[in-house]
Parts: sequence; C-alpha cells; structure tokens
Amino acid sequence: MSTKKIDFETMSFDDLWSLHEQISQILAVRITSEKRELERRLAVLNRSRGAIEGATNEGAQSYGSSGKARRKYPRVLPKYRNPQTSETWSGRGKQPRWLVAAIKTGHRIEEFAINGASAPKGRRQRA
Repeated sequence: MSTKKIDFETMSFDDLWSLHEQISQILAVRITSEKRELERRLAVLNRSRGAIEGATNEGAQSYGSSGKARRKYPRVLPKYRNPQTSETWSGRGKQPRWLVAAIKTGHRIEEFAINGASAPKGRRQRA
C-alpha cells in the first residue's frame, strides 16, 4: 500500500466515480471471500458440536431453539367431535370455538364425546 495522500477535493467527477467503482468491486470480492471463510468455520464448528451433542443426547432427532433434544410425545387421539362439521378435539389445550358456542347454547361436553374416547385412561394396576 502506498503512503501518498490523495486529494479527493481536486479530483474530477469522472475520476471520483471510477475510484468509487474500483473500491466497490474490491469490497464485493473481499466480502464474498470473508463470508465463505466464516461459513466454512461455522460448518466446522457445527460438525464438532453435532458430534458432542450426539454423544450426550444418544442420537436425539430434533432440537429446540436451546439446542436440547425434544422428547417425543405420544399421539393423542380425538375425544370430541362436532357432529355438523366432523371437526375433532383431543381435549387438550384451549376448547375449540364450536365447542364453546355449543356449551353456551346449553349443550354438555359429554354430548360431543366420541364413543370409547371419553373413558378415563389411567395406569393399569397389577393384579
């Protein structure tokens, strides 16, 4: 790099624009190469992190935002059905609008139970 000073104030518009284009091209190339290098380093870190987590989580499949493995939840079968639209609800979480509206009009939740689904399922006791 040279140490001579450039007086931008005395340069013509065309010279300044040419200098601007040269600097833009050089910056684009350097930014691209820096980005590639950072992506390469990140890939190496992710590979080593995956090997460490794989050993500690015993091959867990999915990860949350914290990086910890999520536990697998059993599939929940529906317990209630809307007879008009066949929409279903498992009984977990917020009650669906159709059920809330039906209860407000005087219906009972048991009226919408799917046969066999309303029976409480507890742990089996040993005989």
